[in-house]
Amino acid sequence: MALAGRRRPLTQDTSSRHDPELRTAARHFGRRRFFTVTAAAAALAFSANLPARGVAVGKELDGARIPSDPFTLGVASGDPLPDSVVLWTRLAPSPYEPGGGLPSQYVGVQWELASDERFATVVRWGLAIAYPEYNHSLHIEIEGLDPGRVYYYRFKTGSWISETGRTRTAPATTAAAAKLTYAAVACQAYHDGYFTVHRHLAQDDVDVVFHLGDYLYEYAVNSAGGARDYTDRKLPALYNREAKTLEDYRLRYALYKSDPDLQAAHARHPFVVTWDDHETENNYAGAISENNDPPQEFLLRRAAAYRAHWENQPLRGAQQPSGPDMQLYRRLQWGTLAQFDVLDTRQYRSDQAYGDTLHAPGPETDDPARTLTGTTQENWLIDGWRASQALWNVLPQQVCFSQRRFDVGPDARTSMDAWDGYRASRRRVLDGMKSAGIDNLLVMTGDVHVGYAFDIKEDFDDPASKTLGTEIVATSVASGKDGADRPGNWDTYMKANPHLKFYNGRRGYVRVSLDREKARADFRTVTAVTTPGAPVSTAASFVTEAGNPGLEPV
Repeated sequence: MALAGRRRPLTQDTSSRHDPELRTAARHFGRRRFFTVTAAAAALAFSANLPARGVAVGKELDGARIPSDPFTLGVASGDPLPDSVVLWTRLAPSPYEPGGGLPSQYVGVQWELASDERFATVVRWGLAIAYPEYNHSLHIEIEGLDPGRVYYYRFKTGSWISETGRTRTAPATTAAAAKLTYAAVACQAYHDGYFTVHRHLAQDDVDVVFHLGDYLYEYAVNSAGGARDYTDRKLPALYNREAKTLEDYRLRYALYKSDPDLQAAHARHPFVVTWDDHETENNYAGAISENNDPPQEFLLRRAAAYRAHWENQPLRGAQQPSGPDMQLYRRLQWGTLAQFDVLDTRQYRSDQAYGDTLHAPGPETDDPARTLTGTTQENWLIDGWRASQALWNVLPQQVCFSQRRFDVGPDARTSMDAWDGYRASRRRVLDGMKSAGIDNLLVMTGDVHVGYAFDIKEDFDDPASKTLGTEIVATSVASGKDGADRPGNWDTYMKANPHLKFYNGRRGYVRVSLDREKARADFRTVTAVTTPGAPVSTAASFVTEAGNPGLEPV
């Protein structure tokens, strides 16, 4: 997230107009050389680069020959379905080195899934290949499981055994699930502080975690880890630069995933991840970069970032990228209790209006030709709502959905990077929600490094207009450093936005409990992240009743 302007304003959405030709050109970039990346990185990023069929003799690295623990980045699971989960790990005995300290050879890895933590009853097992082309990452999609139950998993190569992870399947699609508790997190700048929030999340009793973006930041991290101010270690100099190439992004994920608190959260709960901007570059829009780099160059960078994202997250094969494209939006269900429509509001958006500055609404923000989601994703969302049989329809996504005025008065500025900069797009989504008969909309948001609770209004400029749903904004895990309970602009924001029911600037996560009668949101915050080990407490709690949108404090 950034509020400062940096991009020349565009009067038309040129990104969608040129996308096909740019992508066609991008797939041949391996033959060229750009100053931002090497030709070798280009070829890797834009080719399919799939491992050859079969196993080549002499290309195997025996796990017994790996001299130190290769499971330094932990384990993870994600995207729970009624009969399936995806398990993840990556082999990296030296995570801060290119290639993770392994040669360009494949490694055989055993995996096990059990119904108990001691693995007395193993229900699935197998052998997988960790290919160097995928940075020795594994994505194990296990099917045929029982719905609505907890499982435990682990990996082994040679004499090395990973830690044990805990995951779960969703209830059967038609099951009348009585309750669900999930958490939402976002924005974890390593250089801004410790991931204490994740340690507390690992100890919380939730069914699933939604990560709403900015899992990592492309910015440089100095040898002391920025605000972490390490005195007992020194990070390699290769981190003290902005990530741009595939190797850069891979190493950045290794840095983040080596954090023990983040590893603890992943090992305890299945994650559903989506991205925002910093997984690639601050405030990018489709094929348009922050600094108006030639789109051909930026699509090359985007391909590298997307590939590294897939390699390092518990995502299924359906999300594997093709060059600069990756379908991350997807739908999950929790019986008939909840439907989750996970959005991607970065890859398909029009360029931000008015040069991406804070700006009052104007003709550009209301231009129906401009979109935040792209037409295909927008239609997918509304069609999914029309077919939904769920009581709660939850929208995990990235940027503020509700109107957010930064000033009091008729010419108040709003963020051009959020839905306020795409008001016609937001109007279509809300109209689609109403036409689909959705009564219980719950939007989950990250990005802004503070906690908000909004009533979603029919007309945000009329406080008396109908309330259509609820938006819960998760604060950051670390971004923004320690923060404050009441930021200096608290009075202005509360006056300028009557539909804003809560505003807090501390770090933390949101825990949401759904049942057949209500949704309850608990804003869990810590006092500090610049020093480790801060306690967690509940800053505020709100309830919205099924069939009666509107937030009430508890």
